[in-house]
Amino acid sequence: MPWRILVLAGREFPFDRDDLPSDCDVEHVDWSSLHPTLSAAPADLIVSSAIDASASSLEWFRQVRDNPISTPVFAIVPEHAGEELLRLVAETVTDFATWPLRRGEVRERVGRILPGPRTDVDGVHEKLVEEIGLTQLVGRAPAFLRVMTRLPALARSNRPVLITGETGTGKELCARAIHHLGRRRAFPFIPVDCGAVPDQLFENELFGHERGAFTDAHRRQKGLVGMAEGGTLFLDEIDSLSLMSQAKLLRFLQERTYRPLGGDRFERADINLLAATNQDLDELVREKRFSPDLYFRLSVLRLHMVPLRDRRDDVPLLAQHFLDGLAVEEGFSPKRLAPACLMALSRMRWAGNVRELHHVLERAFVAAEGPLILPGHLRAALTEGESLPDAPETEAGPFRVARARAVAAFERQYVITMLRAHNGNITQAARTAHQDRRAFGRLVKRHNINPRNL
Repeated sequence: MPWRILVLAGREFPFDRDDLPSDCDVEHVDWSSLHPTLSAAPADLIVSSAIDASASSLEWFRQVRDNPISTPVFAIVPEHAGEELLRLVAETVTDFATWPLRRGEVRERVGRILPGPRTDVDGVHEKLVEEIGLTQLVGRAPAFLRVMTRLPALARSNRPVLITGETGTGKELCARAIHHLGRRRAFPFIPVDCGAVPDQLFENELFGHERGAFTDAHRRQKGLVGMAEGGTLFLDEIDSLSLMSQAKLLRFLQERTYRPLGGDRFERADINLLAATNQDLDELVREKRFSPDLYFRLSVLRLHMVPLRDRRDDVPLLAQHFLDGLAVEEGFSPKRLAPACLMALSRMRWAGNVRELHHVLERAFVAAEGPLILPGHLRAALTEGESLPDAPETEAGPFRVARARAVAAFERQYVITMLRAHNGNITQAARTAHQDRRAFGRLVKRHNINPRNL
């Protein structure tokens, strides 16, 4: 089906119709006949011409700012636009250009916004990702991909794996992926938060008990090891175990047998054990707070999760992945981030890593009543003491020159961010940016970007 483009303008069409792609249905609507709430037929793209900056066009931009719409908007503003119009345009539209337009500019800008066709390669990639169980592990950064490529080998080994990394980096997700990729995928994956298990209850939680083992033991109860039989037991925050609990765990790992509390025989366990920590276990061993024997038993196979600050180019991908998931969970229409939000998120510190990013986007999703998340929604989503990073400063000069420089800097950084997020793949980057692949390729050439060197 052809794209449907709605052109909002004065009585005169603002540019030559031939400047639009040939495979588009175009409808021209006069500002004077359009209600500000845009009660018009659905469109794939809205081209809003504010060349004369009429009261109707200004009011429409105000309405869209306060009640964002899901349709992408390309605006045309006069060269010497006033401060209010520029602010409104910056807060509401997907892209804008200044009048007078250079030849071919409308076609180029529209081509950037309208998404390109879905390719067979994209479908095959998604199918493979889903089949190997990595749907929740999102990223294209080289440091992240190096971790992901090790998962199948770790899963085939069927040996204990120690997963290290800062809080919020996705250690449990990796543990689940290792389980799913291995031969134990048909059996249970049992996660255990070691920090939430009191020391005096650890043995009972892990190995269970027989009826009459203690006063309130009215019936036999399986422990976590028994529940994980045939599958995987994942011990998160293993550094929080006391030395006594570590000794009991070590004996179990050495012999692969255990005796439930009150039991009169040992039982053999067929499980694989994965463990995770956000602490430096080498330092804990030196401080005699962690058993060196248990450490060596667990750390034969290790996997380190990189922090989000070392894979900032994955932030746009992760952000949209989380927003899409939230829309499905809440039963709402999809929401997207304004370009200014994407740039701000990519510059944040993210001490809580991917988990913190998810929480911020959850709050921003709730704060944004419309389909577009703006910087104001993002600021409202930050916790006390946090703030959005300032935008990079631009060199002073005449307004038109400074604005052109700022737009060019944004374009270049945005293209680099998208390409890095997709490991230099222009087709994938264009899809994420909702742009035609050819138009995105022209942007890459215009800014002299070599995807292979990113």
